[in-house]
Amino acid sequence: MAELVYKNIISDLKEKIFAGKFTDMKLPDERSLAEQYNVSRSSVKRALNKMSNEGIIFKKRGSGTFINPLYLKNESIFNYEEGSNLGISDNFRLKGKKPQTKILDFQVIKPTSELQRDLFLSPEDFVYKIIRLRLFEDEPFMIETGYIPIKILPKLSRTQLESSIFAYIQSELNQTASKSFMSIYAEPSTSEDQNLLKLKENEPVSVMEGIFFLDNGTPFEFSQMRLHFKYLKFNTFINLD
Repeated sequence: MAELVYKNIISDLKEKIFAGKFTDMKLPDERSLAEQYNVSRSSVKRALNKMSNEGIIFKKRGSGTFINPLYLKNESIFNYEEGSNLGISDNFRLKGKKPQTKILDFQVIKPTSELQRDLFLSPEDFVYKIIRLRLFEDEPFMIETGYIPIKILPKLSRTQLESSIFAYIQSELNQTASKSFMSIYAEPSTSEDQNLLKLKENEPVSVMEGIFFLDNGTPFEFSQMRLHFKYLKFNTFINLD
C-alpha cells in the first residue's frame, strides 16, 4: 500500500508538471503536499527523493524544491517507473497520447539456434513470432518484433496482441516482466523501415534489442524495436558525488 501511495504522488506531480501547473517552476513544500494528498510526510519525502534521483526536480537548500527545466525540455516517450511492468503499451507516452497497435504478423515458428540460446529453449520448443506496428494516433513510431516461447503462454491470441501482452502475463501467470537487458544502437534504415515508419532513404533507424525477464528470472521474450530516429530519446541523471 505504501508503495502505491508514493508512486501515485509521483504520477500526479509529473502530470501537473507537464500541464504547466507550477508556473514558477517550484513545488509546494512537503507539509502542503502531504495535506493535499492526504498522506504522511514520509510518503511525500519518498516520492520527492525518487523524483530528485531521476533528475526531475532538484532541491535548493533554504529555497525549496524546483522543477528541472531540462527534464521538461527533453521529455522522453520511455516512461518506465522503478519496479513497473515493462510493457510498451503501459509505459510509452507522448504528451498524454497512448500508443496504438497494428498487428503485422503473428505465427508459430521453430526458434533459431540464437533464439534457443537467448531464451534457454531446446530444439523441440516453438515460439510465437509477433510483429506489431506502434503508432501515436496515425503517426507510426516503432516496428516491434518479438519472440515468445509457446510453453510460457500457450493460449496467447491476436486479441491479447492488440493490447498489452505484459498485462496479460500478469493476469494469466501472476508475474510481471520487471527486468530487461537492452542494447541500443542506430543503423541505416531498410526499405521496410522506410515504408512503415515513413523514413527517407538517407535517414537512419534507431534500434532497441534485448531480452525481457519475468519476476522469477525466466527469460520471457526476445524483442527488437526499430524506432523512427526522432523518438529515441533517453534521459539519465548522474550524481557526481
